[in-house]
Amino acid sequence: MKIQSWLIAIIAVVLAVLGGKAISAQDKYTVQVPNGLAFSDFRGYEDWQVVAVSQTEDLLKVMVANPTMMDAYRAGVPGNGKPFPDGSKIAKIEWKPKRNTESPFFVRVPDTLQDVFLIEKNSQKFPDTKGWAYAVFDYNPASDTFKPNPTGVVNCGFACHTKVAVKDYIFTAYGKR
Repeated sequence: MKIQSWLIAIIAVVLAVLGGKAISAQDKYTVQVPNGLAFSDFRGYEDWQVVAVSQTEDLLKVMVANPTMMDAYRAGVPGNGKPFPDGSKIAKIEWKPKRNTESPFFVRVPDTLQDVFLIEKNSQKFPDTKGWAYAVFDYNPASDTFKPNPTGVVNCGFACHTKVAVKDYIFTAYGKR
């Protein structure tokens, strides 16, 4: 069977477009806050366990933590007066909400991803902020890319978290299950 040259050309164009799109897709794990946290340090956060959820007027949020931090929460940190251990990491994923029109009652669900806020404890690397480091990566849905928030920490980070110094600088409590 002889394949027409026009068919080969079409297939080649389609493969080139799809291949180019795959090559141009951003690997979010290459993004880093200047002189700060790298997204790659949080690889796999999408599968971490939920600590809690929260809501503002504008955003729905879920806080997830790595196994080190989850073990500390289960052991009673910070309510037991102990600090989170080095290696603790938490990610706050924030979405713009929308109403779920299929639900028989009013409920808001995640719509467009807004940003991912990352926090890591490493007393050796971050002694000036009681061991904690903060970063925010804004999401651009049009380009499907992340970039460091220009403020570095959306006007928060350590300055904001000093309000909860007694809780080892973490706002989010681990809720009863």
